Amino acid sequence: MEDYRRILQHNREWAAAMVATDPEYFKKRAAKQEPTFLYIGCADSRVPANVVTGTEPGEMFVHRNIANVVLPSDLNAMCVLQYAVEVLDVKHVIVTGHYGCGGVKAAMGSGSHGLVDHWLQPIRNVVRWNQEELEQLPDEQSKFNRVVELNVLEQIYHLSETPIIQNAWAKGGRPHLHGFVYDMHTGLLREIATDVNSQKAADELATRRLSGVPAGPPPVAGKLQPPPQTPAIDVGSGELADAIAKRVLDRLAAVGVPMKK
Repeated sequence: MEDYRRILQHNREWAAAMVATDPEYFKKRAAKQEPTFLYIGCADSRVPANVVTGTEPGEMFVHRNIANVVLPSDLNAMCVLQYAVEVLDVKHVIVTGHYGCGGVKAAMGSGSHGLVDHWLQPIRNVVRWNQEELEQLPDEQSKFNRVVELNVLEQIYHLSETPIIQNAWAKGGRPHLHGFVYDMHTGLLREIATDVNSQKAADELATRRLSGVPAGPPPVAGKLQPPPQTPAIDVGSGELADAIAKRVLDRLAAVGVPMKK
């Protein structure tokens, strides 16, 4: 049987099995969707979102790309995020990476991979920001695993900086942001970060140490400093954009990027 024919056959068998279990299975789900989760994961074929999380159709809104990267410049991801948060009103956004991620491995290397190199630049930044600690790990596999984890943390922080999440938090303290890493050798998800639902929590994520490594760019001279207290922001004024811009400039200054006056 040709590969694509096999997919059609499996679909028919699955649909029949669902109806046999619950005759209203598809009718109930066709009426509307009310997912609890937005899942942002890697496009790797070995990490299917609904399968590894044990969720049913309708429970999870899904966005996947290479290496589970979240970029404010990615209109695809931002449209998914806005729809999930502002229309579907999801309670949780989960960034899920996986050990053995090809995108992370490519970002750690020095080879050229074409167009995807542009996409992987944020992960190269994560490697650079944490190079001193990574060099202390015993072997390449340990470094690889750790960068996978750090990448998840960095993407959660990227999420927290978007106006979509900032506005949602200002209105009601949700969605909660979480980070998981999937282990293909065991089939288990490892929790890396949980319940980030405010700017204060996001700043703590960016500075606290998990297994001895801070998420995001380290402060100058490698000394961890507590984040400044962030005042309440009036989302109806220009304060939100100004506050986000200031945090971005503070992070760049922390890693020694010169700022034009």
